[in-house]
Amino acid sequence: MNAIDSDQSTAARTSKQSPGVLDRFFEITSRGSSIKQEIRGGIVAFVAMAYIVVLNPLILGGSADVEGGNLDFAQLTAVTGLVAGVITILFGVVARLPFALAAGLGMNSFLAVSVVQDVTWPEAMGLVVINGAIIVVLGATGIRTAIFNAVPHALKVAITVGIGLFIAFIGFVNSGFVTASGTDSPPVQLGQNGSIGSLPTLVFIFALILIGVLVARQVPGGILIGMIIATVAAIIIQSIANLGTVDDPESPDPLGWNLAAPELPDQIAALPDFSLIGAFDLFGAFERVGVLAAVMLVFTLVFTNFFDAMGTMTGLARSAGLQTSDGMFPRIRGAFVVEGIGAMAGGGASASSNTVFVDAAAGIAEGARTGLAAIVTGGLFLLSMFFSPLIGVIPMEVGAAALVVVGAMMVTSVRDIDMSDFRTSLPVFLTMITMPLTYSIANGIGVGFISWAMIHAMSKRGRDVHWLLWVVSVGFILYFVRGPISAMLGA
Repeated sequence: MNAIDSDQSTAARTSKQSPGVLDRFFEITSRGSSIKQEIRGGIVAFVAMAYIVVLNPLILGGSADVEGGNLDFAQLTAVTGLVAGVITILFGVVARLPFALAAGLGMNSFLAVSVVQDVTWPEAMGLVVINGAIIVVLGATGIRTAIFNAVPHALKVAITVGIGLFIAFIGFVNSGFVTASGTDSPPVQLGQNGSIGSLPTLVFIFALILIGVLVARQVPGGILIGMIIATVAAIIIQSIANLGTVDDPESPDPLGWNLAAPELPDQIAALPDFSLIGAFDLFGAFERVGVLAAVMLVFTLVFTNFFDAMGTMTGLARSAGLQTSDGMFPRIRGAFVVEGIGAMAGGGASASSNTVFVDAAAGIAEGARTGLAAIVTGGLFLLSMFFSPLIGVIPMEVGAAALVVVGAMMVTSVRDIDMSDFRTSLPVFLTMITMPLTYSIANGIGVGFISWAMIHAMSKRGRDVHWLLWVVSVGFILYFVRGPISAMLGA
């Protein structure tokens, strides 16, 4: 072999062994993943989150504001997919983490149920933009990272476990497996009247077992495969049974589907309407309800946004195996800043604050480890703007099954907590149990922080509590009693 052939052979081997630009940028190989695995994880994350494209317009469009104004459903569908897609792609490029962002359910419900009783929709979205700007500043200045560092390791793990319990409970509720009893004792029950008698809930059970078996047998793409098979089964069942939906405003079917019936739509695609972009009033709420009342509303938005996202990122990073020994994860400051930009963009487009979605854990469970998966998920959100009728085919009961499986995976992190010291075990327990019982990640974090600080201080271990944890705990106390404070101040 001559020298030229030898050089070419060496170059070929080096090219084959060296990771490509995409691999190096996203650190795909170094994180134990592959491009195929990232694409699959990104698809699964989108499928698990796709319901938000339908649910967010239902929540925001279903409430009239103080002047009787409403947001248009079709326009909401368009901006929900647009903002989720753009921000998730930006997150994937900047933070390079396998997280996905979309309109936060806690935030949009708070806007629809509480905020617009006092202000108009444009004014409410102006408050969301201000909330996002504050989140960006806290992230860019490192304040958010400093607070994150002040959280003890045991509480960080407890947040992960609590989120696992929370998303599993969400899955049970969304599937109809657990329902409100309508009485004070017990407040919840199994299925309808204590038994499982609806076909949609049986679809959930079928999907749960199927996905569980596929994951247990380590079938590649097990979660996605299970969801596809269960969706096909749901379509067949619906074609025979012709069920309605539980919350149908005209003729509700208590034994029907939770969100939308899985029927093949007459229209698969439609052009999106972006008329809501820019339809916000930045300071109108301050003029309508007064500075003090508007500040209290912003305070509530910031606290919910700040700690929900921080807790979710903690759980997702740990689930993906990306946390370091001190509980940090790569590019944390960039992740916090982009999440704040998502809140601003959501308000600016009237899609509500966009934040990291815990449902992205389904993609991580499928193997996603890098920002490439987020870009795939974001791209599918952008496509959803044109195919929203088709997205609605996936029943919530199928997505709920995936959430329960992922929740079970996340709960296994409890083995990393030393529960021998009750100063640790009680705050850890309170953190984990408060999240599902109050339907709020932020509430669980707050109860955990306050109890950790108080119990350590009163058992002569106050010096072990970081001063920032004390500051945040005081903030949470104000957050929890904001109702009486507002009433006392006349806000």
